[in-house]
Amino acid sequence: MTAPTAPPPRSDDAAVGTPAAARPSVLRRIWASYAFRRIRQSVFVIWLVATITFLLMHFMPGDPIEIMAGRLNSSGMSHEQAVATATNIIAYDPNASVWVQYLDFLKGLVTFDLGNSLTNPSKTVFEHVMEYLPWTLFAVGAGVVLAIVIGLTVGMAMAYRRGSWFDHAMTSVGSFLTGVPNYILIAAVIVVGYTILGVLPFLDMRGRITAGVEPGFNFVFFGDALFHAVLPILAFAFTATGSFMLNMKAATTEVLTEDYVTVAQARGLKPGRISRSYVGRNAMLPIIPQIALQLGTLVGGSIVIEQILQYPGAGQMLMQAISNRDYPVVQASVIILATSVVIASLIVDLFLVRIDPRIKTEGQEA
Repeated sequence: MTAPTAPPPRSDDAAVGTPAAARPSVLRRIWASYAFRRIRQSVFVIWLVATITFLLMHFMPGDPIEIMAGRLNSSGMSHEQAVATATNIIAYDPNASVWVQYLDFLKGLVTFDLGNSLTNPSKTVFEHVMEYLPWTLFAVGAGVVLAIVIGLTVGMAMAYRRGSWFDHAMTSVGSFLTGVPNYILIAAVIVVGYTILGVLPFLDMRGRITAGVEPGFNFVFFGDALFHAVLPILAFAFTATGSFMLNMKAATTEVLTEDYVTVAQARGLKPGRISRSYVGRNAMLPIIPQIALQLGTLVGGSIVIEQILQYPGAGQMLMQAISNRDYPVVQASVIILATSVVIASLIVDLFLVRIDPRIKTEGQEA
C-alpha cells in the first residue's frame, strides 16, 4: 500500500477563491465608472489650466527675477547680490530650458510650492493666496446658498401660480436680475442706500473685518465678518437668484404635467407631500448642474465686485498682483481659482448621479 501523495500547493488565486481573470475585470469596472471618469476629466482640466497659465506667464514680457532684483537693488543691494537673492527667493532659474522649468513647475504644483511672492518675499505664494481666497469662497458660497433658497422657492411658487399676477411680476424680476450685471445692481444699492437714503453704512462695511477685531471662533468675529460681507453676498446672489427662479419655474411646470403627479393626486396624497416628494425633488434635478456653473461665473466675476466694494478677496488680490507684475501670485491665483471651480463642479456631478442614476451610461457604475 503506497503512502498518499501530498496535494499540489495551491496558488494564491486558488487560496483566496478568486479567479485571476476576475481581478482585471474589477479594475476595468472601476476605470470605466462614472465617478472615476469624472475625476479623470477634472484632473485633466486642472492640468490643462496649469499648463496654459505656465506658458502665458513664461512668455509674458518682463522677467520676475529682474523685477524683484530691481526692487532689492533700490534698497542698497548690489545687482549681483540682488539677482542671486531674487533667484533663491523665487526658486526660478531663468537660464534653464522651458521643459525643465515646466517640470519644476509641475513638481511645485503637486507639493504646493510655487515660490514666493515678489511683493511679499517673506511668504510663499500659497500662503499669500490663502490669506485672500477663503474670503471670496465665503462670500460666493453664501451668495449661492441665498440664491438657491430664494430662487427655488419663488420659482416653484411661480409654476404653481402660472398665469397669475405673481407669476408675471416674478418673471419680470427674474429676467431683470439675470440680464443686468450684478456690479451695476450692487452699485445701485449703494447709491440708493448710502447716498440718497443714508441708511446704508457703506464706509463702515468696507474691508473684511473691523480694525481691532481678532479672528477666532467666536460670535464677535463671525458677526463682524458677516457684516462686512453683506454687500458682496448680495452682489453674488443677485444674478444667481434670477437664473434659479426662471429655471425652477420651467422645470416645475414640466414636472407638473407628468403622469406620476396626476396619479399621486388621484391617490389623495396631500398637496404638501406631492410638492416635496414628487414635484420638487424631480424639478431640482436639472437645476443642480447649474450650481457649479454659477459658482464658476461668480468666482470669475469676483474681481469687479471686490474692487467696487473694496472687499479684499481673491479677485482684488489678483488685480493687485497683475498691477504689481507679481507673476508667481498671478499664476497661483488663476490655478487655485480654476481648481476650486472644477472641484465644485465635480462634487455637484457626483451628488447628482446619486440622486438620478439615469445620468450614468449603460453598464457603468458610480
